[in-house]
Amino acid sequence: MPDSEGRIRLALVDDHKMLLGALSEWIRGAASDISMVAAVASWPELLTHAEFPVDVVLLDLDLKDNLPISLKISTLKTAGVKTVLMSTYSEPNVVREALAAGALGYLVKSEDAEMIVEAIRSASNGESYISAELDLALNAAEVGGVPKLSAQERRVMALYGGGEPVKAVAYQLGISEETAKSYLKRIREKYRVAGYDVGTKVALRKRAIQDGILLQTDDAAPSGF
Repeated sequence: MPDSEGRIRLALVDDHKMLLGALSEWIRGAASDISMVAAVASWPELLTHAEFPVDVVLLDLDLKDNLPISLKISTLKTAGVKTVLMSTYSEPNVVREALAAGALGYLVKSEDAEMIVEAIRSASNGESYISAELDLALNAAEVGGVPKLSAQERRVMALYGGGEPVKAVAYQLGISEETAKSYLKRIREKYRVAGYDVGTKVALRKRAIQDGILLQTDDAAPSGF
């Protein structure tokens, strides 16, 4: 359950102490809707922490404890906790296994910090969020098909393709302008890998209509980038 102020109660688990400290401080300062209630270096420390169970756990996939990730995810799921995984590598089979086990998010540690916050928010809402790099690796074989977009990516594409400037898209979705731009970058990269160029706003609008993300209207196509 969110805390008394409605903030997402987050626990961070990473055995790299420097990253643990840096990420904890960054999230505390960057996201007023997230309350960092635990930052621990091991799985047992998480389960025995006074604040457990939390709303969302940001969990390092590479903990050196030999426990199957599927067991950890199912344990958290049973406790009503949403899981976002972090890893230094992006092996598609590992990603698929984690998602099949019930993880809602999967990030590589090189991801922009703002995207980590978005993944936490998405998981809290029960929505999946996968790092763009991993998403592309998972769907690389689907060239020629329609890219798989997250719920938030579809919202961004619909608003932006419908003529809204980036600033307005960000405002309507309650995200920063930089985050909105990151989403657009991810959308364009996914379409590029699938074999479609949506580099301009007009091309993105046409694609959004063709893929059923945006309803066709009599409005003039938007200009600009």
